[in-house]
Amino acid sequence: MKILVTGGAGFIGGNFVHYMVKKYHNYMIVNLDALTYAGNLETLKDVQDKKNYKFVKGDISDREFIFDLFENEKFDIVVNFAAESHVDRSIVEPDIFIKTNVLGTQELLDASKKYNISRFHQVSTDEVYGDLPLDRKDLFFTEDTPLNPSSPYSASKASADFLVQAYHRTFDLNTTISRCSNNYGPYHFPEKLIPLMISRALNNESLPVYGDGQNVRDWLHVEDHCSAIDLIIHKGKSGEIYNVGGHNERTNLEVVKTILKTLDKPESLIAYIKDRPGHDLRYAIDPKKLENELGWKPKYNFDTGIDMTIKWYLENDDWLNAMIKKMKNNF
Repeated sequence: MKILVTGGAGFIGGNFVHYMVKKYHNYMIVNLDALTYAGNLETLKDVQDKKNYKFVKGDISDREFIFDLFENEKFDIVVNFAAESHVDRSIVEPDIFIKTNVLGTQELLDASKKYNISRFHQVSTDEVYGDLPLDRKDLFFTEDTPLNPSSPYSASKASADFLVQAYHRTFDLNTTISRCSNNYGPYHFPEKLIPLMISRALNNESLPVYGDGQNVRDWLHVEDHCSAIDLIIHKGKSGEIYNVGGHNERTNLEVVKTILKTLDKPESLIAYIKDRPGHDLRYAIDPKKLENELGWKPKYNFDTGIDMTIKWYLENDDWLNAMIKKMKNNF
């Protein structure tokens, strides 16, 4: 079995590469990444010499390159993580998100169709659903929730999802889609909330919190996400969508205060800043379909997962500092 993992030098894709290389010694895992600012081969140094791992540098929106790669490698499964994913960046430069997230997905779908890929899996996000009101804790995103994206990022991901569904219906391509809640864990690029707050707290810098910090996210440990995708690509039904959530809703402020408490830092470091445009209020995933049909259950709750995550960043401060430097040079 040969699996193409696009965006495998990023946060979730990199963790998935680690997971698959370790679990399936008889599979060949090919990691395709353009190595933009958020892609980092240091994330893969523990697997780079494994016999069942191979890295290829390239852009998923480069049609000639993608078709040549598929022709030469003859993949069985494609798992598409490759995406621009930072909402703030999408507000500043939406064109980059359309190019990678929409047009890049189309190139992968065209190549998968031509070379008879047995399964194309699209890694999406709960942000395509828009948001939920803060005062309705009984409401959750299901696979049938209408798409209502709020940002250029989530709109580009919703567009890609529609393309995947269209290729399944029109061309009978064997596809699945997963939509996950907010991930956290090792190798998370420090433009995102948890690693950013950890890095700034360690340096006794102010911790910027949008608005009043009451926006709610459902947190999913990245290893739980990897196990879900593993199940979906092997056992998921063609044409189906599966929501992946951690049952761990927290306000942004609660997350920040948890980090400060764990690091024994004062809450006076919190600095409330102007809210970003179109900031979604609440995300909450209902993963019952994945649990009932495929038997998936999350391994981590947020309390244990965040402790492990903070410990990982403390033990890997060289990686974190290198990524902070890279981030500052690119935004």
